Amino acid sequence: MEVFFLKAGQLVAALSLLVVIHEFGHYLFARIFGIRVNKFFLFFNPWFYLVKYNPKTRKWSFFKDKTDKKVGIEEAAKNSNVEDVITETSTKEPITVEKATWRDTEYGVGWLPLGGYVQIAGMIDETQDASQLSKEPQSWEFRAKPAWQRLLVMVGGVLFNFILAILIYAGIVFCWGEQTIQYENATAGVEFVDTAKKVGFQDGDIPLYADGQKIYAANRNHRMMMVNADTVTVLRNGEQVNIAIPDNFMTQLNEEEGFFGYRLPVYVATLSPGEPAEKAGLKEGDHLIAVGEVATPSFTQFAPELEKYKNQEVTLTIVRGNDTIQTNVTPNGSGKIGIGLAPITDIYPVENIEYGFFESFPKGWEVGTETLVSYVTSLKALFEPEGAQQLGGFGAIGSIFPESWNWRAFWEITALLSVILAFMNILPIPALDGGHVLFLLYEIITRRKPNEKFLERAQMIGMFLLFALLIYANANDIYRFFFK
Repeated sequence: MEVFFLKAGQLVAALSLLVVIHEFGHYLFARIFGIRVNKFFLFFNPWFYLVKYNPKTRKWSFFKDKTDKKVGIEEAAKNSNVEDVITETSTKEPITVEKATWRDTEYGVGWLPLGGYVQIAGMIDETQDASQLSKEPQSWEFRAKPAWQRLLVMVGGVLFNFILAILIYAGIVFCWGEQTIQYENATAGVEFVDTAKKVGFQDGDIPLYADGQKIYAANRNHRMMMVNADTVTVLRNGEQVNIAIPDNFMTQLNEEEGFFGYRLPVYVATLSPGEPAEKAGLKEGDHLIAVGEVATPSFTQFAPELEKYKNQEVTLTIVRGNDTIQTNVTPNGSGKIGIGLAPITDIYPVENIEYGFFESFPKGWEVGTETLVSYVTSLKALFEPEGAQQLGGFGAIGSIFPESWNWRAFWEITALLSVILAFMNILPIPALDGGHVLFLLYEIITRRKPNEKFLERAQMIGMFLLFALLIYANANDIYRFFFK
């Protein structure tokens, strides 16, 4: 349960940051062009909100119905700049604010953590429809602005999410640099999931080329290169072997976690006092290569083989310096002998690439664009017969966070999600930013505005499709959790 809450907390923290940055992109461009923004909310607030701040009244409110009373004429005038307010003393009509300011916006946090929104005056979206825009457009409204300004307002969220991803990637390489072990230096090779073995990969293979291109472990997208290649070349027992990759390999892999990982040879880093390994005379630095007659080139083979000899004596084959020796050991009732393993970074040469402050930004751009291309390429799996079954919701996203807090892992996952959010939002689907962009491009090209009723209906259809997709994706999570 502790792991669940830790992962859920990381997910909420990451999504909160991404939503705020996305909506701020819309907000900033709206403010640049003098468009009034009525609300800026993190999370949705149907029926009530958690907290809200009104700059005009300078008041905070908590857990109230979202239909609070509007600020009165006198209150608005008292809390606004004199030059920004025109009062009609001879009538009882509301004041008209000619110049939009940040004080026009209510800032709040809703209770439903499915995203967030900015309510832009004069724009048909999920917060207002055509019936609310029946009056003549005001100068500070979205619909009164030129199409190119409205276009920039709509792409602002996507742009800011992608910029955020680049900045995070730049920060990661600046703070931690890049550590990598080239596959040809990992002499024990790598281990593959069962799906990869079915197409011809074998444990111990060393990846070399994907369609003739050198595979570099430092390239974050090298695995995707292999998945999308026609042929992958590996080094197997000193010889190069070509493996044909099937067209639906991505979909097949999605049914398992991962593709491959480094083999971890069994090197003794520590010995537990009084445990079987110490009693048998093992030493730190020993390389254990066999249990009985069975070779164990990696820990994933060593541990289950050793477990077969609970409370029974067995012979271990050890490489110690230049010598290969054997010794007998009796694992305890759990099949353990009391050793701590050396990490893989202590076994193979590690390449550490450091970046200065200014060097980190081009690298951030490189990683961000490579991640975007890799993600877009991977989406082709959705159009294959089994692809839709691999869709996941919040559970699938949360599962990729580590089980213990790790700042680097958190920021890497957050940057990836920022890239995904940017791309998904620019898709030409009504209710997404890309849908608004599509209609604005139509307007720019034809010089004709789409009918507001049409935009309203398109918005409703888009919202329906998005909610249906959200329900389906999260239902897949529930099904996989309980039935797989």
